[in-house]
Formats: sequence, structure tokens, C-alpha cells
Amino acid sequence: MTFFAFLLAAFDTRNDSDLAERLKRRESPAMEELYDRYGKLVYSVIFRIVKEAAVAEDLAQETFLRIWNRVQFFDHEKGAMGPWILAVARNRAIDYLRSVDGRMARKSSEFEGVMEHPSAFVNIERDILNSDRARLLREAFAKLTPNQRVVIEMAYYEGLSQSEMAERMKQPLGTVKTWVRTALKILRNELEEAVTT
Repeated sequence: MTFFAFLLAAFDTRNDSDLAERLKRRESPAMEELYDRYGKLVYSVIFRIVKEAAVAEDLAQETFLRIWNRVQFFDHEKGAMGPWILAVARNRAIDYLRSVDGRMARKSSEFEGVMEHPSAFVNIERDILNSDRARLLREAFAKLTPNQRVVIEMAYYEGLSQSEMAERMKQPLGTVKTWVRTALKILRNELEEAVTT
């Protein structure tokens, strides 16, 4: 799964305000609908970060439990539900990586050298990328330089600060800051232009 999942959720035109209200009223069918709508995306984002199927499954469940417990704080007037859900998933995965368990799992998986790819989610990226909105997102992302793409993905999937990116890439901090700023500007301009046309 690529950075497109988050961007696609950010531009999802479905109105989730009714769903959010039903979740706030603690209606179980609303949670089932939420899971049906966002379950694969949540799993895919988490899997992309933790790179372990079993851990991703557990973290996806924890993500939906966290959403159920914190939905009272979601304000649909301040933003869409899709990006909020994916942000919760991303943050949960990054918290895991930064935990002792996550660091130990990463060390052990480095020796395995093979990344699992769950077959249940093989076609999700293809399905998402076939939509018109996804085409616009792909085109916007394609306008980034390779370094700009890398810093955006490092920030999103690994939660790295610009200083950490500079250290990992062995580049001056100012250079990395320029890449991030320019990449975000390009994406914003391209997507705003696509939405207004």
C-alpha cells in the first residue's frame, strides 16, 4: 500500500457525519459499517508500517477499539472521518514501532529478510488506484522528485521528524526541509487544481 490510501481517504466524498453520529450513540451496526468501509485500508496502512501480518491484524483491531472509545471527540465539521481513522491507525502503528515490543520485533524480522504479503489484501491497491480520484492522486504524486516522495513516505509511514530523515538520508537538514516543503506544496497545488476543475 502506498501513500495513496491516506490521500484517497482525504478526498473521499461520502458523507460520514451520519455514521459518526450513530457511532456516538453506540450503535453496533454503525461499527460494522465503519469496519466494512475502512477495515482493509486500516489494515493496509498498519501493515505497510509494521511489516508483520499478525501484528497488523492486532493493531487494526486496537485501532477500531480506540475509534469506538474516542468517537465522541470526532467532529465531522472539522474534517472527514476517513483521514481521522487512518491517522489513528498510523499513530497506533508508529506507537507500536517505538515500543519495546516493536523494536524487538523489528530486530528479529531484519534477520528473516522476507516481508509477508497477506493474500487477502493483494488487490486492494489495484482496486483503489483504478478510480478517477486515485488517478489524480497518482498524477500529483508522480510530479514529485524521488527524494520528495521518500521524505513524504518517511514522514507518513515511519513518523520521522525532518531531523531524523536528514540523519537517515545523510543529507543536510535544510535540504530535507526544502524537499518536504516543496513536496507538500506540489501535492496541495495539484490536488486543489484537480478538485476545482
